[in-house]
Amino acid sequence: MNFPHIAQQVIEKLGGKENIATLAHCATRLRLTVKEEAKIDKTAIEEIEGVKGQFSTAGQYQIIFGSGTVNKVYAEMTSQLGMGDMSTAEVAAAGAQNQHIVQRIVKGLADIFVPIIPAIVAGGLLMGIHSMLTAVGFFWEGESVVSRYPAISDLVDFINTIANAPFVFLPVLLGFSATRKFGGNPFLGAALGMLLVHPALADGWNYAKTLMEGKIQYWNVLGLEIEKVGYQGTVIPTIVSAWVLATLEKTFRRFIPSYLDNLITPLFSLFIAGFLAFTVIGPLGREAGSLISAGLTWLYDSLGFVGGAIFGTFYAPIVITGMHQTFIAVETQLLAEVANTGGTFIFPIASMSNVAQGAACLGVAAALRNAKVSGLAVPSGISALLGITEPAMFGVNLRYRQAFIAAMIGAGVSSAFIALFNVKAIALGAAGFLGVPSIKPDSLGYYIAGLGISFVIAFSLSFILVKRANRQAAK
Repeated sequence: MNFPHIAQQVIEKLGGKENIATLAHCATRLRLTVKEEAKIDKTAIEEIEGVKGQFSTAGQYQIIFGSGTVNKVYAEMTSQLGMGDMSTAEVAAAGAQNQHIVQRIVKGLADIFVPIIPAIVAGGLLMGIHSMLTAVGFFWEGESVVSRYPAISDLVDFINTIANAPFVFLPVLLGFSATRKFGGNPFLGAALGMLLVHPALADGWNYAKTLMEGKIQYWNVLGLEIEKVGYQGTVIPTIVSAWVLATLEKTFRRFIPSYLDNLITPLFSLFIAGFLAFTVIGPLGREAGSLISAGLTWLYDSLGFVGGAIFGTFYAPIVITGMHQTFIAVETQLLAEVANTGGTFIFPIASMSNVAQGAACLGVAAALRNAKVSGLAVPSGISALLGITEPAMFGVNLRYRQAFIAAMIGAGVSSAFIALFNVKAIALGAAGFLGVPSIKPDSLGYYIAGLGISFVIAFSLSFILVKRANRQAAK
């Protein structure tokens, strides 16, 4: 490959040197920001040797070259542009300036939740294992693993304790992550999270029951009666409180002398944020979080397979906008209240959509039988089946729009099917074929059947529609 020529072509089709503001690369893609996206010749970029796809997201323009190749193209581009090395974080920061307020909110939520997802996934999967071991009839009629082998009951109980920890202390994780995102001291954020789940407080899980029984205790502070209730498993109160904490910290630092900063700033920031968390933010946030979770659950349960069909059909377009990142907050709340909600319905529907995108992508490869297309479509399709859909969606299916439509149809039908049987997940994980451990044991058969339906419909329709469109284009 002639990398200097490829780099020259990319620069030219991006609107010239003067239109490129920042440039970096990750493992497979060039990541850059431009001054005017209208100047980009996207059709011509697709024809450049080595380009496997392109898309615009989060204020950035990204060109897929693949591992190894992207490094060499990047080196030539920086040389021709006279740019120094930049990190992907710098490009992301520049891209954020190009986003409108809704996109910034979505990105902010993603930045808060992505770092804590491993803890939630680990806890959720262990919760799934605990459920499988204690579910009656899962392996044997009228028996569970624990009832048949009582010697492992303590081990199973220990697994359950580990599984619950990330959700019981979720405000600590969120407090740390959110405060860091908002520019405050993350350890102060963790301390705020600890305050919200302090063992001296009443259990937040049983707030409604404790309130109904009249057993809520109160602090009497300056004439205000403040409920001594924790916020275990809550999302909105913690994030808003962390934002208040970070804002207070940055404000105090502007006028407090440096020799008093380490004493005064954390003292007043944590005290005021904690006071507001229990008097204003917490009560309102608890209700808001519960209403959102209850509302979405009611909508799903009430509309049944129709609601599932609508959500599944439009899940992929939602991913294109980036709005799916907001679902992480909702799913976390649903999982934290699994005893009431039964789990999250969003994860199974996301799995149906991801598998449909992967199947449609493989359908394109089968229909066109073109070496270059297959070189991108096959690995991208397999990746989507395992939960990573961006290469399939942006690199293949949107380019061959019939494939994207086929994927939407496959996702809609399969989502209607799993909604009909109320399939829910009790953990987060890889949304696709690898998501099996995340599903409630009694829903596992329907989940696997749904994945099969999604794959067959999306692959078949994509193959037929793309082949027909290609035949018509050749005439």
